[in-house]
Amino acid sequence: MVGGAEARLSQLQQREAEYKSQLDSLKAAALEANAAALQQAAAPAAAPDLPAKGGAGAGELAALRGRLEGAIAAMQQGLVERDTEVRLLLLAALSGEHILYIGPPGTAKSELGRRLSRLCHGTYFERLLTRFSVPEELFGPLSMRALEEDKYVRQTRGYLPEATVAFVDEIFKANSAILNTLLTLLNERLFDNGAIRVHVPLLCLVGASNELPESEELDALYDRFLIRRQVSQVSQAGLLEMLANGGGRKQAIALRSPGAQDSTDGEEGLTPLLTADDFEETRGRALEAVEVPAAVLQLIADLRSYLQDKCEPPVYVSDRRLVKAVALMQVAAYTSGRQRVAEYDCLLLRHLLWQRPDEAERIYDWLLSNLASDDGLQQMQYLLSGMFGRACKSLGDRGELAKVAGEVGDLRAALVDKLAGVYSTMDEGFPAVLGNLWLGQEEAQAVASALLPKLEKTRRAVEELLFEVVTLESRARHA
Repeated sequence: MVGGAEARLSQLQQREAEYKSQLDSLKAAALEANAAALQQAAAPAAAPDLPAKGGAGAGELAALRGRLEGAIAAMQQGLVERDTEVRLLLLAALSGEHILYIGPPGTAKSELGRRLSRLCHGTYFERLLTRFSVPEELFGPLSMRALEEDKYVRQTRGYLPEATVAFVDEIFKANSAILNTLLTLLNERLFDNGAIRVHVPLLCLVGASNELPESEELDALYDRFLIRRQVSQVSQAGLLEMLANGGGRKQAIALRSPGAQDSTDGEEGLTPLLTADDFEETRGRALEAVEVPAAVLQLIADLRSYLQDKCEPPVYVSDRRLVKAVALMQVAAYTSGRQRVAEYDCLLLRHLLWQRPDEAERIYDWLLSNLASDDGLQQMQYLLSGMFGRACKSLGDRGELAKVAGEVGDLRAALVDKLAGVYSTMDEGFPAVLGNLWLGQEEAQAVASALLPKLEKTRRAVEELLFEVVTLESRARHA
């Protein structure tokens, strides 16, 4: 009896040792697999995002970005708190789009247009509209000689149809006599001069207004401005910076105030850093070379649904505006040396989709909430629970366990991709935002400060779920 009890105890101890050894082996395999998965997720974060096939080379794109950074610095010279306005204006010109500044007089709106014109050495046109403005003020006077021959032809030299960059103040004062011609010129870059339709060289029209359009007949004109930016007076801190240490004189020179003379006249900072090819070809190259991931398209679609179905009052977003917004984000990605539009490029939608200035903050808050969400993570947890249950029921059935292991492997790959995206975003202090050429420095800092804690939480959750997944995969493959 005693010998039998000792034998059973010895068998139990032997089995316990075997189970412990198996458990240790399983833990070691899981830890090894988890380390490999983490290493795989971290690897893409260190690799550069190379341009797509058929696009410009990496060196050429790096040179373009360098020129753009120099152009932004030159356009900002002497101005205070106009970082975002400058970047949006240059992005609009590279995308072949128009920009609207809404704000009170004396906030450097017209000066921004002049600086863009000097930057690209183009023909500049500027006009202030009133309710009594006539087409001749924008499109040129009628040719008297042509009228004698019964031809309705305008002399366009020095007027909008021959301008490269134009600034039109109080643009919503445009009456019906001006409106139809202006719409065609802005959208198709065409001008009907008598019986001839001619192409106009307009690169970008900078519109300005103290107020939003009030009549429905101006809605089409309003929609032609893809980028909209509310321009305010400088802050208290900015005012002190502007006025201190001779800043008043420097600002007067920067704004071309009467009597403000300077030997350089501000032109040295606005040498032709960008070529005509940069402005004319960048958009086409970007549309050809830059991919728009399905996740970005879904984010844009969800945002439009939110604006039109869940906001009160609803915010209408035209199909044309969305198509143009995607193209602009492709330009933003291309000029940053990327072959794919990143979800963080959608932050530009804050300046593209609103109808009233206060709606920009709604868009911004929605984007921050959705960009850092752990969308899909809960669904992956449900999938893992189901696979775990199937694995438990399939113990002893190697064929079924191998099938479960394959499905768990697919889930692991999806988690590795998700974790790689999080690592890439957080690497070196959030370069996807802080290194974004088209976000103002203060704006980028605010976005990074808001998103980093949320991304850190997402990272921990993904890593924990990944460990559970590789543990189950290791057990199923070695059962």
